[in-house]
Amino acid sequence: MTTTTQTLPALNLASRLLNAAHRSGPLWRAAASIGMAFLITAMLILIAGKNPLVAYYHLVMGAVGSWDRVVVGLNRTTPYLLCAVGIALCFRGKVLNIGAEGQLAIGGAAASAVALFAGGWPAWALLPLALAAGAAGGAAWAGVAASIRVFRGVHEVLVTLLLNFVALLLVAELLHGRMGEEGAGFPQSPLFESAAWLPKLVPGTDLHIGIVFAVLATLGANFVLWRTTLGFRWRVVGASASAARYAGMSPGRAIFGLMCSAGALAGLAGAIECLGIHYRLIEGFSAGFGFNAVAIALMGALNPLYVLPSALFFGFLETGALAMQRQVGVPSSLVLVIQGLTMIFVLCAMGRSGGDKV
Repeated sequence: MTTTTQTLPALNLASRLLNAAHRSGPLWRAAASIGMAFLITAMLILIAGKNPLVAYYHLVMGAVGSWDRVVVGLNRTTPYLLCAVGIALCFRGKVLNIGAEGQLAIGGAAASAVALFAGGWPAWALLPLALAAGAAGGAAWAGVAASIRVFRGVHEVLVTLLLNFVALLLVAELLHGRMGEEGAGFPQSPLFESAAWLPKLVPGTDLHIGIVFAVLATLGANFVLWRTTLGFRWRVVGASASAARYAGMSPGRAIFGLMCSAGALAGLAGAIECLGIHYRLIEGFSAGFGFNAVAIALMGALNPLYVLPSALFFGFLETGALAMQRQVGVPSSLVLVIQGLTMIFVLCAMGRSGGDKV
């Protein structure tokens, strides 16, 4: 009886926040959703017999308590941001791309192949070539899905979802073949030579320049989407394919453009992970990035600029999770609960407000 009495005020507060969120803009909607997610998760922590204030304190300190933790959070944010921006573009054009994880994996494999087999090249030539190969690999893999969608009429959700598994198997096959390191206890490639490593943004730290590429890509995507004829065509196709055809626009061409753009961004994310974090290709390195990026894009209201804080939230939330578990004994999996609840509340608020204007 006591637990029920204590829970009712929290549920009433959550209801009021949800009502306010659906009348507000995307940023306030996301903030209210995050607040409600933390509120409900706090109740779960209480049920587990822990103090939620102490747990959240260690979560925050584990995420931003030192410069080293901030660096980890920024590096974690980078692939999320690149993948989520590409997904936001696709969703704006009503192209439901769920294949960022596979595109990221292929991009990482392509960049790794250049780093391994173009040994001896100077860094000024090798690094840009590897990054370009990663973007091209991701775009090509997305182009496969776009071709099946346009020419065979198979829905892109099914195609991109299944191609994720194909991409992961291809990477595994490469690592068990010519690209694998002999005698290694885990499927991985040999270590890249230092000329293929991403430079550090801040000397003496692990913060690489990938975050700069991600922010620049976000600004570029925002400009293309809202300030160019190409972006206008994408948005028109997303709003009404029949109206786009009547106006002389090609929905098929838009699908190819959106998918390949998103694939290039995801492939670049894979290249950055391999060249800036692991310094080698590792089996399973792409796990989770693509699917979480869908949640990040939706939380950012499919607007590239709003995706930036959303990606930062996910990146730093995951960074602080292990510290919370280590210091308080709260399972780090509760972070997944926070992410899931946040998405539920964001989607509820979007649904009640009729969605955002395209």
